[in-house]
Amino acid sequence: MANLNGFNASEVEPTSNFEPLPAGKFLAAITESEMKPTKTGSGKYLQLTFTVIDGPYKNRILWARLNLDNPNATAVKIARSELSAICHAVGVMQPRDSVELHNLPLVIVVKLKKREDTGELTNEIKGYERKASAGQAQQAPVTDNTPPWKR
Repeated sequence: MANLNGFNASEVEPTSNFEPLPAGKFLAAITESEMKPTKTGSGKYLQLTFTVIDGPYKNRILWARLNLDNPNATAVKIARSELSAICHAVGVMQPRDSVELHNLPLVIVVKLKKREDTGELTNEIKGYERKASAGQAQQAPVTDNTPPWKR
């Protein structure tokens, strides 16, 4: 059992939609990051939580896993390239800690992928881009680094 400290569901808007996002580009920010062990224990991956920060899907969350420490050299090369794309997109070229990438706006390119085990559609982040200038962006730009849930 878990103590829910007097939680009152009448005071919280219920979640209504767990459908995947449509394929497209979304203005987002990294809101959490954590290094985790791989399932086999032979390496570690950086799990990044992205929160959509504008538009009709605001506050929806997506994840990326970067295999930065792995016996498979190809997996590490792919992860390092992906991390480089994120760094370029947010303008932080030499982060010492993943928290330096938090709350900086970037565009994530989202695709739909069919899960092999269930056949259900799920989202996958397939690219990262620098946030467009105000005149080019489809969604309104972020004007501060306040986390989305505090706006």
